[in-house]
This record gives sequence, C-alpha cells and structure tokens, in this order.
Amino acid sequence: MAETRWLDEEEMRAWKGFLAASALLNRRLDQQLRVDSGLSHPQYEILVRLSAAPDGELRMTELADALINTKSGLSYQVTQLEKAGLVRRRTCPSDVRGVFAVLTEAGRAQLVDAAPGHVEAVRNLLIDVLSPEQLTAIADGLGEVSRRLRERTD
Repeated sequence: MAETRWLDEEEMRAWKGFLAASALLNRRLDQQLRVDSGLSHPQYEILVRLSAAPDGELRMTELADALINTKSGLSYQVTQLEKAGLVRRRTCPSDVRGVFAVLTEAGRAQLVDAAPGHVEAVRNLLIDVLSPEQLTAIADGLGEVSRRLRERTD
C-alpha cells in the first residue's frame, strides 16, 4: 500500500481557501437571489440552463448532468419551480420514462429580472476581486479539475 502524501503548507492553504471561498460564495449568491428574486441559486441555474437550451427545454437527466446534481435533488427544485409557474414538465413522446423540463414565459421573465443582480453579485464577490492573471489561473485550474472528475465518472 502506497504511503499517504500529506498536504504541505501551501497545498493546505489552497485547499482551505477553496473550501471557504466556495462555501461563502455559494451562500452569498443564494442569499442575493432569494432576496432579489425569490429564487435559490440551484433554481436560478436551472432557469439559466433551460433558457440556453433549444426550445427552452432539456431532459431531466441532461439537466441533472449539466448541473452536477442528483436526479432527486433536481426533481425537488423543478417541482418548486413548477409550483411557481416558472417551469413545466412534459413527457417524452419517444420514451415514456423520459421527462423534459420546459421553461415557461413566466420563467423566462423571472430570469430576465434576476440576471442583472446576480451578475452584479458575481462580479462584486468574485470577478472584480481578482486580477486577470488570478482569474485565468482559477479558470484553467478548476477547469482541469472538472474535466478530470467528469472523465472518471463517465
């Protein structure tokens, strides 16, 4: 059995910084969205993904994969959006087990209203805090981590 490679001081600093920043950022963005638009951060991301999809709809499995969410977690969020009239579900005509999430006009309008405040919060909390070099390093580094993790689960 291989010996454990413990994190050195700089590696631990990076790990702790990542954990704290991601938790705080998610909490702040969720608070901003709830106060400004009544949406949770996951609900906002669902609306964003649907708005970018052809005809404003995606299969629930595709949406769960895109959002890196469990099917049950996604189902709960879509149910909440459905109750609010922002999303509807429809069955797949070619696969009785397949279900699509479909963005409604009310959902599109809610997204249009929520997006400016959300983008401003992302800028204030993350983008504008970092130098262009730091942004590039984060985008490259976390992009590589995501790519490798997706490879291992596919």
